Amino acid sequence: MRAPIGNFDDATPAPDCLDLLVAPVAAAVRAWHGDVPAEQILYVDTDPEIADTAVFVEHYGRELLEQSANCVVVAGKRGGATSLAGCLVLSHTRVDVNGAVRRQLGARKASFAPMETATGESGMEYGGITPVGLPADWPLLVDPAVVDTEWVLVGSGRRRGKLILPGKAFAALPGAVVVEGLGI
Repeated sequence: MRAPIGNFDDATPAPDCLDLLVAPVAAAVRAWHGDVPAEQILYVDTDPEIADTAVFVEHYGRELLEQSANCVVVAGKRGGATSLAGCLVLSHTRVDVNGAVRRQLGARKASFAPMETATGESGMEYGGITPVGLPADWPLLVDPAVVDTEWVLVGSGRRRGKLILPGKAFAALPGAVVVEGLGI
């Protein structure tokens, strides 16, 4: 099957290749429900050596800079408590951690979670974290521009491979909150 975006050799519906996904992502695909059918979640194989956005778009298509999103894990602190959240913004923007994220989490301080925390708590590889399969008790903050993009490329939970799905699907993920001004 041809991918709806990018220059990929092949795209496979994620339910047909669960063995290529890390456990939390595969579980989320298995349990998928909503307006977007699970078969519209596509997996594309990619070279893990070129997973970072700038090099990735040079190889797989420059238009992907406007059609891909990055998912980062942030830690919000208030008093002695720390809460984790996923944040999803288009790749050509950055997450407003000290403004939109901090306010949304009701935190006194917010910062990117340490790599060990982000990977250990999500069950995903650094550089491949995806909103599909994040812990259900985490808020998932999504920039409206992601939701408004027809097809969006995101991580697959590991550095090898990516997922492509309709932007509107992200607003329906567990814990998803669309936050104006999240991506700046």
